[in-house]
Amino acid sequence: MSDAVTSTVERRLDEGVSELGIVVDRLQRERLLGLVELLHKWNRAYNLTAIRSPDEMVPKHLLDSAAVLPFVSNGPLLDVGAGPGLPGLVLAILKPRLAVTLLDSNGKKVRFQRQAVMELGLTNVTSVQARVEAFEPPENGYAQVISRAFASLGDFLRLTGHLPCPGGCWLAMKGPGADDELAGLPEGVSIRERHGLTVPFTTGSRQLLIVERTDFNPGRR
Repeated sequence: MSDAVTSTVERRLDEGVSELGIVVDRLQRERLLGLVELLHKWNRAYNLTAIRSPDEMVPKHLLDSAAVLPFVSNGPLLDVGAGPGLPGLVLAILKPRLAVTLLDSNGKKVRFQRQAVMELGLTNVTSVQARVEAFEPPENGYAQVISRAFASLGDFLRLTGHLPCPGGCWLAMKGPGADDELAGLPEGVSIRERHGLTVPFTTGSRQLLIVERTDFNPGRR
């Protein structure tokens, strides 16, 4: 990246995390900037993301992912349909004691995830290439299962019903069209919380839906 682009990326990151009320240390800042650089580099050869400009990657990828940080618990987190590792990589950087598993079926995106984990020195991230329907969770499951752009809300919940631990929940990152998806909720679940998200340097509304079971059946296989 040119010096001018780098300066813009750094300024946007610093202002954005400050606006979100997130405090980052030097290493976290370096890793977030390194993630943008890796995304930009790999995008030249692979279609990892439609966002090509590094300065746009900051709000639309990094800050959008970081906006859900206050709602992420300390228990193991599974990022379903993680693509190039979003939001999972950002959350792993910002919450280094959080165990994060990235799940995607696309080989080139999983290769990027693993390269990013290695180059950024992340020891709390596991990257798995598999279809969600075939993925077998660890014995205790996951405290939270998150998705940023995987599927409709109903499909997300149906396909991942075997993945949360008893008492676990789903975090669905959605745009303004989420209201149209609420009618497709499977039985035995309900919206526990709904939070509007304000992402710096972006327009349009974002929201986080936190979904829990109501049937007290963990849905394990």
